[in-house]
Amino acid sequence: MHRPIARRAALGVLGLLALAPAAQAAGSAPARTTLTDSAPTWAKPDTQVGSVANTDSRTFWVYLRLRDSQALDQTIAAVSDPSSSSYGEYLTPQQFDSRFAPTSADVSAVRGWLRGAGFAVSADAPDNNRWVKASGSVAQVERAFQTQLRTYQHEGHVLQAPDGDLSVPGSVAGRIAGVAGLDGSDRLMKPAGDVPGAPPSPAFVNDGPCSSFWSEKLATTVPQAYGETQPYVTCGYTPSQLQGAYGMKAPIAGGIDGNGQTVAIVDAFASPTIEQDANQYASLHGQGPVPFSQIVPPGIFDVPENEPTGCDPQGWYGEETLDVEAVHAMAPAAHVLYVGGQDCNDESLIDAVNKIVDGNKAQIITNSYGNFGENEPAGLLQAWNDTFRQAAAEGIGVYFSSGDDGDETQNPDLDGQPHTDFPASDPLVTAVGGTSLGVSASDGYLFETGWGETTSKLVDGAWTPDPPGDFLYGGGGGTSDLFGEPNYQRRVVPGRLARAKGHGPHRVVPDVSAVGDPQTGMLVGQTQTFPDGTTKYSEYRIGGTSLSSPLMAGMMALADQAAGRRHGFANPALYAQVGTPAYHDVAAPVKPIAVVRNDFVNGVDASDGETTKLRTFDQTLTLHDTPGYDDVTGVGSPNGQAFLDALAFRGRGR
Repeated sequence: MHRPIARRAALGVLGLLALAPAAQAAGSAPARTTLTDSAPTWAKPDTQVGSVANTDSRTFWVYLRLRDSQALDQTIAAVSDPSSSSYGEYLTPQQFDSRFAPTSADVSAVRGWLRGAGFAVSADAPDNNRWVKASGSVAQVERAFQTQLRTYQHEGHVLQAPDGDLSVPGSVAGRIAGVAGLDGSDRLMKPAGDVPGAPPSPAFVNDGPCSSFWSEKLATTVPQAYGETQPYVTCGYTPSQLQGAYGMKAPIAGGIDGNGQTVAIVDAFASPTIEQDANQYASLHGQGPVPFSQIVPPGIFDVPENEPTGCDPQGWYGEETLDVEAVHAMAPAAHVLYVGGQDCNDESLIDAVNKIVDGNKAQIITNSYGNFGENEPAGLLQAWNDTFRQAAAEGIGVYFSSGDDGDETQNPDLDGQPHTDFPASDPLVTAVGGTSLGVSASDGYLFETGWGETTSKLVDGAWTPDPPGDFLYGGGGGTSDLFGEPNYQRRVVPGRLARAKGHGPHRVVPDVSAVGDPQTGMLVGQTQTFPDGTTKYSEYRIGGTSLSSPLMAGMMALADQAAGRRHGFANPALYAQVGTPAYHDVAAPVKPIAVVRNDFVNGVDASDGETTKLRTFDQTLTLHDTPGYDDVTGVGSPNGQAFLDALAFRGRGR
């Protein structure tokens, strides 16, 4: 369930950490400055289909530039590098703001320009002065930014966008990191007062038979595959099974259970039944109540099912449920903080992450969403990256699911070429890839391989098409188009991956991995809406790298507790343990692995019939899980006490 945030225009920026306005000649401040790459690349004359009415309104965000960028990057490197004498000497939010955040003068200058241009400017701003929000008519936008808003045909949609790069007055250009909200794929959602909120998500029920552990039940009544009778799909792993498989059961029993740690979860919207669902699930599976709190926008529980952004609140309810229950499964004593975005657009999700970062409300943040590919305009790309920079400086680890479409070559909305997904590809986040996991009858680790799957359907007594069949889904990974190779990946990531784009070296995704395959996924519990209109709690199996990320976040909470300190931006420490027992070195299986599953046609019961499918594992397209680092599973998956011990080192001079 890797949910796409609003997809953006392609951006050709290499090794990006900080964007700058277009260069100007020396001398006095220029009258206007162009904001490079601020118009989508798909906004071309040959795809233009119309204009936008001058009286239409637009809400947009002007993101402000952080100060002393070079010193900030040096600070991040020093506090995150285990070999540095400053390792772990993180800044407080107050220290960060005083040294690097935009100033009140920056905010006042930008607000003054916007008001002078006739815009209504919001009085609200985050404590770290990261942005200014404004609104006005299309005519005002076109005058202020010296552009024209037009409509364009793109990927089957008609979208608004500027017809060229934006420009701003030279007097404020140096304060502006980028502008967002002026292309039509990104609209501000405003819940309407007393409109009934979206009901619980439509019900999904797993069909049987299923195996309570790997290969418990064999599918003897259907054709063999690969010369063998294949097992039925698992019913969904429980917290005890996942703790056992990743070697965390003994540490948890010994008191390394996440106590004293806070893991924040960011998603869009907010499930009105999340706390009762998570606690019921925990009780049914032998865990205590979830230490839980949430920060959500006003009116979020009144969002209608068909709200104007098209973000599907009900789908996000299931995402939130998975994330909360997965973190608690791995770190049962950790405090779980849920922070909801007003909708699923970038600006709302950046706002949610910023609340955690500038308020120092957690030491770990897990995010189960992302773009398809790295299609992100310059302003939003910079806004995300600056948020991650502040998190790293303050010792907050940010984890993102790597995606659920493999290398994206099968994605009809992209160009058929391999792509990584953003924000997972940002060098300042930990990208979590997916695996397929076998758990024994005694909750032990049987096998793990990279998550990538094909499917065949049982038709007239035969698997059609012949196994392995058609690609279905898999963990995201590969080589970034945008970002250069970070220091922590050097001498670890093979050159053939770092230079896979024909130049580079570039950032490669993922960094680490955990189970994500829905065939070996987690059993979750959620209040759902059934076809007869009733709502009730029920449990079902689910996967995706949006399972992998919160599981990894929970295990990192254990690692923080065991070490007695924050690991913060953990990639340098994680890569330092490559080749040690800290990880399961996930690689391709020696022989094909597959499962059989039955599905209800209507997703709920057998009244409309059933289908039988064969799912073949480790089908990862242009990605390959190999010994050592690979672009499916990264450095591997955590290996229990050895993982906790490896991350307990203090670093030089500590």
